Amino acid sequence: MQETSGLAAMDFGRLLDAAPHPYVVLDPEFTLVWANRAYLAVTGRSAGDILGRNIFEAFPGGAHDPGGEGTRQLRHSLETVLQTRTWHTIAHIRYAIPVDGPGEPRFEERFWSATHTPILNEAGELAFILQQTDDITEMQLLRRRSAGAGAIGLEESVFRRAQAVEAVNRALDAERAHLRRLVEQAPAFAAYLRGPEHVFEIANEAYCDLVGRTDLLGKPVREALPELAGQPYFEILDRVFATGEVFSARNMLARLNRYADAPLAELFLDFVYQPILDADGSVSGIFVLGYDVTEQKRIADELERYKDQLEDMVRVRTRALEESEAERRRTEAALRQSQKMEAIGQLTGGVAHDFNNLLQILSGNLQMLQRAIVVPDDKRRLEAALNAVDRGAKLASQLLAFARRQPLEPRAVNLGRLVRDMDDLLRRALGEAIELETVIAGGLWNTLADPDQVQNALLNLAVNARDAMDGAGKLTIEAGNAMLDEIYALQHEDVQPGQYIMLAVSDTGCGMAPEVLEKVFEPFFTTKREGRGTGLGLSMVYGFVKQSHGHIKIYSEVGQGTTVRIYLPRTHSAEEAIPQIAILPVEGGHETILVVEDDPVVQATVVDLLTDLGYTVLRSSDAQSALNLVKSGVSIDLLFTDVVMPGSVRAPDLARQVQTLQPHAAVLFTSGYTENAIVHGGRLDPGVNLLSKPYRREDLARKVRHTLNNRRQALAAVAAPRVPAPSRQPAPASTGARVLLVEDDPLILMDSEDMLSSLGYTVISARDARNALRELERNSFDVLFTDIGLPGQSGIELAQQALRRWPGLRVVFASGYGTPQLAEDMPGALFLTKPYGPRALTDIMRRALDGTEF
Repeated sequence: MQETSGLAAMDFGRLLDAAPHPYVVLDPEFTLVWANRAYLAVTGRSAGDILGRNIFEAFPGGAHDPGGEGTRQLRHSLETVLQTRTWHTIAHIRYAIPVDGPGEPRFEERFWSATHTPILNEAGELAFILQQTDDITEMQLLRRRSAGAGAIGLEESVFRRAQAVEAVNRALDAERAHLRRLVEQAPAFAAYLRGPEHVFEIANEAYCDLVGRTDLLGKPVREALPELAGQPYFEILDRVFATGEVFSARNMLARLNRYADAPLAELFLDFVYQPILDADGSVSGIFVLGYDVTEQKRIADELERYKDQLEDMVRVRTRALEESEAERRRTEAALRQSQKMEAIGQLTGGVAHDFNNLLQILSGNLQMLQRAIVVPDDKRRLEAALNAVDRGAKLASQLLAFARRQPLEPRAVNLGRLVRDMDDLLRRALGEAIELETVIAGGLWNTLADPDQVQNALLNLAVNARDAMDGAGKLTIEAGNAMLDEIYALQHEDVQPGQYIMLAVSDTGCGMAPEVLEKVFEPFFTTKREGRGTGLGLSMVYGFVKQSHGHIKIYSEVGQGTTVRIYLPRTHSAEEAIPQIAILPVEGGHETILVVEDDPVVQATVVDLLTDLGYTVLRSSDAQSALNLVKSGVSIDLLFTDVVMPGSVRAPDLARQVQTLQPHAAVLFTSGYTENAIVHGGRLDPGVNLLSKPYRREDLARKVRHTLNNRRQALAAVAAPRVPAPSRQPAPASTGARVLLVEDDPLILMDSEDMLSSLGYTVISARDARNALRELERNSFDVLFTDIGLPGQSGIELAQQALRRWPGLRVVFASGYGTPQLAEDMPGALFLTKPYGPRALTDIMRRALDGTEF
């Protein structure tokens, strides 16, 4: 086969070289780059004579092309293919070819037809032109003889029939070429096996990659893939060829010798053997089409293994719980319940930590696979797996809630409004056979609690009640003010006397016996039949209520039903609205991040995610080695560390020392279980950034970007000179303008306040949305200048609530996340990306006061 290095990977090369028809390949400049043996034979040339030369230089025409008509036809056809990228045929070319023999060179006049087919690259651009020629000299001579004999009718009939046959052949050749291109470019592996011996006639690149061979064409399958002997594949091919019946398989194991001197590789395949029938119904061959699903099978098996591991962990820890329960029964009765629940809380917190690490591994790898796979069925499978991870994360969240290790986001909430907003959700969960009644007392006080956790607790209680009523009965939800006095507090552990809001859920179900009632708050304890519950619902409610400094009490009698009463402490703050938060953008970066994680698989997963986002990533397996790396002088922009780490150096200590050595570095903590290292009183310590496991790629990208940008803004605040407001004249646009500045970072708050004051604005500051709303009530403002990532209520929620009260207020967002997509109720909002300086601040404030929008 004659070819150049540029065509070394051409598909079907050996097949075309062995073909009786002349084939030649040209590049877009009409340079000859490849020719088969038949073409060299009929033109009387060698590969060295013509390859690398323009076709019109290699075959100049002249005396062999009287009038240049053949040359013009050829050039027109090639240029047509260049312009249209579709095939083009010349029905008749007159050209002479050399004749072997002694003496002077002699040439014989011949007649040809030629078809030019474009070959496109992966970008859809024309890479080559394939020319197929056919000798039609005999047909032309027959036409001439018929004309000389006067048999015009016969000549026309023969000529037309020949033309028809030629057209059909050209169409078939074009169709075959098109089919081969389709098969070759298909993402699935594909092959065509001809005859009862199953000889490879077609095998695309994906198929060759699958079996680890490129020399399949022309070989029977038993010769080409001998390692399949003893596996069922040869017998299945024989049966399909003999019966003409389609065979399909899912997750079928194949052992293939993909690499020389290596053990057989075990692959799992989804494929179809499709018999190809001739016109008479007989089978001529078998078309093979399929996918390598080994990675998906591995992930599914891994999920099953992790599930089994979790069940084993739960069984082991439950046995430990039962053993410790026998020990605790010998303690004083007054302390028995509280000590038991505290021990269980520590136990389940450990389970949640291990489980969240497993979920993070699964989540990260599934997301990386999801970005790489384009097959719709595989994407759906991965999405289903990610949904399963989300359900596992919810389970871990329930464990943390019970263990009182979950960072809460409490805000002022009116439970009456929250219950009414859940009416549709509760009715769908309960079903039509259960009557739902809600009783909300007038003048209901507000409580300080995490609204999402309140909703979860209420939904859990409602679902438990539904199951206790076996799907039919009455559920009553009450909300009212309550006072727990000192006498009640003395009778119940961990209760502080004072004002509370009581939320009660009562059902008409089967009720519980006293011995059951003693265990209902224990995790994994359930009275439901197997498969109907995890035993975490009531334990989650218990943990959330205790972490919110509340109280929970259950009253139940067998056959009479159950009432669960939750008491949450009163707050005198005004209710904070809970509008929908806008979706923040996902952005990567080019900074250097040091990842500190002791679990090697979790570490590898997060490194892959951050690398995919564009960051330069360093890694350490413990705090001490990370500190040594920083001390060596390697500059980092962000420390991303797990909270729970082995060794003597704790994660908070590592963060402090890193920022002492490299003050510009930002710190972001992550954990599936925070212990008390950075969370106290159920809330994150001030100034601490935490990303809870498991997290998705989008959550990681947003949190990292926000932390980096906020750190830069804070450093700029430290470095900026303090200029007193009276030392500079106010800008014209700022005359008389009043600005409410809302920022939780004290350094950024102070710096931004100084810059705005130096521009002549009257500035009042607030650290969170609640205090900002108070200032809006007390004073009149022209501009609300707010950070997006505020504690409790976000800056976007604050702006939405403020604009509903004061529509003329101008809004400027300062964000380390980037520019989010906002709802239509804030069309005039402006954005200032952190870090920002005086010039950017001056410009954005002028635009805000002038009414200039993006």
